[in-house]
Amino acid sequence: MNGAKGLAPRIGPPNIGFLFNHDQIHQIAHSLPVAVSLANASLGLHVSVATTNTLIDSEVSRLLGAIVPANLERVKLGAGSLASRLVKKAFGTVLPVGKLIIYRDNLDYFRSLDVLVVTERTSLILKSRYGLQNLKMILIDHGAGDRAIGFGESAAMFNHILAAGPKIKDRLIAEAKVAPSKIRITGYPKFDAVDPAPAKLLFQGNGNPTVLYNPHLSPHLSSWFKHGRDVLDWFVAHPQYNLIFAPHIMLFHRRAVFTIDKLRLALPGSLKKKYYNARNIHIDLGSIASADMTYTNAADIYLGDVSSQIYEFLRFPRPAIFINSHGHDFTSDPNYAHWRAGDVIASTDELGAALGRAEAMHQTNYKAAQKALFDYTFDLTDEPSSRRAARAIAEITNCE
Repeated sequence: MNGAKGLAPRIGPPNIGFLFNHDQIHQIAHSLPVAVSLANASLGLHVSVATTNTLIDSEVSRLLGAIVPANLERVKLGAGSLASRLVKKAFGTVLPVGKLIIYRDNLDYFRSLDVLVVTERTSLILKSRYGLQNLKMILIDHGAGDRAIGFGESAAMFNHILAAGPKIKDRLIAEAKVAPSKIRITGYPKFDAVDPAPAKLLFQGNGNPTVLYNPHLSPHLSSWFKHGRDVLDWFVAHPQYNLIFAPHIMLFHRRAVFTIDKLRLALPGSLKKKYYNARNIHIDLGSIASADMTYTNAADIYLGDVSSQIYEFLRFPRPAIFINSHGHDFTSDPNYAHWRAGDVIASTDELGAALGRAEAMHQTNYKAAQKALFDYTFDLTDEPSSRRAARAIAEITNCE
């Protein structure tokens, strides 16, 4: 099998694959709990978890722990040819060529599946380019934010989508023209995979309020490229606040940021030593803690722009502030619905005043709005979301 290791030929029960094909770990917790629930359900289905690099494989192993369901098969996919490896080595530090190569070089694995569960849309190349029309593809998206890219027309190519809540379903129907019959609301499996109890960081022992600055990576939306270093400078000069600087895990992953929703290429640059040396600043450019809600749980105030992590932060309502670095007219734009959760400022000149009034404004203006946003985004029940999603996948697999 091209590029695949650890996969035995199968004949028999429906074969369901969960693919983790990314350069970083942040998508794994959105669907791995579903794979475990499905494997544990004893429904006569074969479940495989496919990983595509060492980093992803290690994080899957960490989340699975010591007890792995007996009928959950681990599969390692990789670049199957010398040419693919050379292309990845030449361009992989700037462009996401590695994950595109995976599809071409492992078609035998994908053809062996009845159902493929994914957390992103590049996998649709299996249908659009490689002709795997009989493969049922199910999307469990990574995050539940408001950005337009999450509701693009390509979503209609999936056979089914498991949505976190009514917001996702409503927008997919209205904007991506996805048939309502293709969407099932199953909650947010990531909440099943992480500890909801806030854990404070060591430097928070000073008792000062802690701000999480969480800029996105997309150059046309992010606050980082225009205001990011001004934000860090402000906190260096104001040690009465703690700062967790934990941007989108991909912002500093490569030398350049390339985005496809609007073709942009930008350089995130490097950070000066003074930021690392500041006692009130904790910097994390891509560890496990950047993806497992450690920081959204620990912070007292959220500061950001368009990251879907704001909705994970709103699981426990607290003050939020957003930087409108691009002058967006956001008031009636659904792509900025989360900006109703807190003050919106235009630059760091307004940051001190916004922080000073953050708690009072939260109580009077934003707390109720945050609850409404959260409840519209996530449909959570007493049944774990991962179990609801597993049940939906089993029904989809057996009914079609």
